[in-house]
Amino acid sequence: MRNRMIAGNWKMNKTYTEGVELAEGLASELQDGTGSVDVVVCPPAVDLKGVAEVIEQKKAPFALGAQNVYWEESGAYTGETAPDMLTNVGATYCIIGHSERRGYFGETDEDINRKAKALMKHGIVPISCCGESLEVREAGKHVEFVVDQIKKDTEGLEITDPSKYVIAYEPIWAIGTGKTATADDAQEVCGAIRKTLAEIFGQEIADGIRVLYGGSAKPNNVAGFLEKEDVDGALVGGASLKADSFAAMVKAAM
Repeated sequence: MRNRMIAGNWKMNKTYTEGVELAEGLASELQDGTGSVDVVVCPPAVDLKGVAEVIEQKKAPFALGAQNVYWEESGAYTGETAPDMLTNVGATYCIIGHSERRGYFGETDEDINRKAKALMKHGIVPISCCGESLEVREAGKHVEFVVDQIKKDTEGLEITDPSKYVIAYEPIWAIGTGKTATADDAQEVCGAIRKTLAEIFGQEIADGIRVLYGGSAKPNNVAGFLEKEDVDGALVGGASLKADSFAAMVKAAM
């Protein structure tokens, strides 16, 4: 049985002080616990330490995640963050391959694969994103496109504990556009993702890997996605920037 997951991607929002305030607000909203739902917050890198301290001090029922990582251990990589730097501040999850990283910064599937391997080596759970553009969707090639991403992103990975790897399907055309994929749209692709994972890792591992939906997920629509067999939660953008709306999504998943 897969535990549901609600992960919040703050993107490039919230100063250090604002991040601490948001984390404190979320800790208060979720003070009664989250049941069997795993909750992750992914603030900007400069906010990680502050949020980690809130989690520790408040015994908050959510984990800390980063938004990006570099695959090298150390060196002359100005502006990058190594996996053990994330571990040292308490991060146990990390988003990789987000469509904004791919689109704005030119990250490739090879990059995502390297990042996943580096994170898993350090015991950090990747939240590996995949998804298609509107052009690909309208051409009817969205399943084929995403399956190809999954094969490239997981190449050479060794997964013995399926809880240590998470996939987030995020149709690019539904991010920040006001458009939202339907629950059936999400299930079609998430189901294909799980079938592909079974071909790569075997059915037992595939059945344990969580596949999230990301793309304008909100408190008023998340329940519909969660009704689908292969949708195990949500990667939340804008709705994660307010404690009450994010907590509402967590409670909808409980």
